[in-house]
Amino acid sequence: MKDYTEFAHSIGIESFTALPISGFKGDNITTLSDKTPWYKGPTLVEHLETVEVLSSVDADKPFRLPVQWVNRPNLDFRGFSGLIATGSVKPGDKIRVLPSGKTSTIGKVVTFDGDLDEAVAGQSVTVTFDDEIDCSRGSVIATADNPPQTADQFEATFVWMADEAMVPGRAYWLKLGTQQVSATVQEPKYTVNVNTMEHMAAKTLELNAIGVAELTTDKAVVFEPYADNRTLGGFILIDKMTNATVAAGMINFSLRRSQNVHWQATDIGRKQRADLKNQKPALLWFTGLSGSGKSTIANLVEKKLYRMNRHTFLLDGDNVRHGLNKDLGFTEADRIENIRRVGEVAKLMTDSGLIVITAFISPFQAERDMVRSMLPEGEFIEVFIDTPLRVAESRDVKGLYKKARSGELKNFTGIDSPYEAPRNPEIRIDTQAITAEQAADLIIDRLLGDA
Repeated sequence: MKDYTEFAHSIGIESFTALPISGFKGDNITTLSDKTPWYKGPTLVEHLETVEVLSSVDADKPFRLPVQWVNRPNLDFRGFSGLIATGSVKPGDKIRVLPSGKTSTIGKVVTFDGDLDEAVAGQSVTVTFDDEIDCSRGSVIATADNPPQTADQFEATFVWMADEAMVPGRAYWLKLGTQQVSATVQEPKYTVNVNTMEHMAAKTLELNAIGVAELTTDKAVVFEPYADNRTLGGFILIDKMTNATVAAGMINFSLRRSQNVHWQATDIGRKQRADLKNQKPALLWFTGLSGSGKSTIANLVEKKLYRMNRHTFLLDGDNVRHGLNKDLGFTEADRIENIRRVGEVAKLMTDSGLIVITAFISPFQAERDMVRSMLPEGEFIEVFIDTPLRVAESRDVKGLYKKARSGELKNFTGIDSPYEAPRNPEIRIDTQAITAEQAADLIIDRLLGDA
């Protein structure tokens, strides 16, 4: 008990109740266990049922209501429903809706049992506004003169819950309150030894690891540090492929660069640049095993488009590793960063009005989806060059499969690194059924047919 008290005080816990329990065996969870006859205190359930909850702490904080549902049963009523995270609200209060920043006044506070004069933290309510302003699921209604922050880059503390280690740079779904966005985690700053609280260097987060790392979201989210607001500061990460929860986390603070770097508006946009070229921008994303024929078909597509006076640019996997990505290897994390960089470059090129053609193995669905999310709807065209491993290996023009089989080449896709075939590609090319020329014609017909 003395050691536990010293440890609790070292991490800022001044008051606690010690209960000897076993979650696995069920000891002292609902009934006292005969394995601890020396313990005469309450069970865990008894303690939880009687412990005093300091709900007044949340009620005294500024008003925050994450919107869970837009309640519109008819044309005469439009309300916004959710659980009040902190503070209180009453008709006539001035509010601000984030992230839009629009302001209004509370008209009514509605519940199933009738309208309320006031509602406080912990109550589920529907509020109405005096003005018609934009507000939807994921928005946060807050006190007008003391709103929470918005940012897209943070330092956070993570508890990793998945058997598979965290992959730096991989996109996960982040759920924060009622907000859901795509997020990537950088290499950890450090992990925490829970026995000594020592900070330890780490390249990733393994199962049950606790660590601190930087987090980036694909758009700004409304948040407060976890120490101030558990609802707007606590989040989970969800694997995009399996929908499994892989981590829980707490936002410590936003990074200064997320507040200082702003998007500079320009007078000439992607539409004007595309109109000048008399074409619709697009990204043809070729994916498939090494030796599948991606580069060959992609090159034919560009040659045919060139003859049709289309403005194009071809980004090939090997070529970008001579310059832009020369510092990257072939680990899973490096492959992810390789695709992220190419996606950013391709996005800039489509912004200029070009038809961009890429030929990359891009083995992971999550990273292809990440690039898709960077572009406007309909501009990302996934082209799956579907060639069986045995056929691709039989071609082996560069001798890579032979090296991989002998162990000379590590992390080679299809041999000792997985390839996740596209689930619903816009175009699928069966290279055993048609020639490269026929494949190029099919792709162009589809591309220009959508233009």
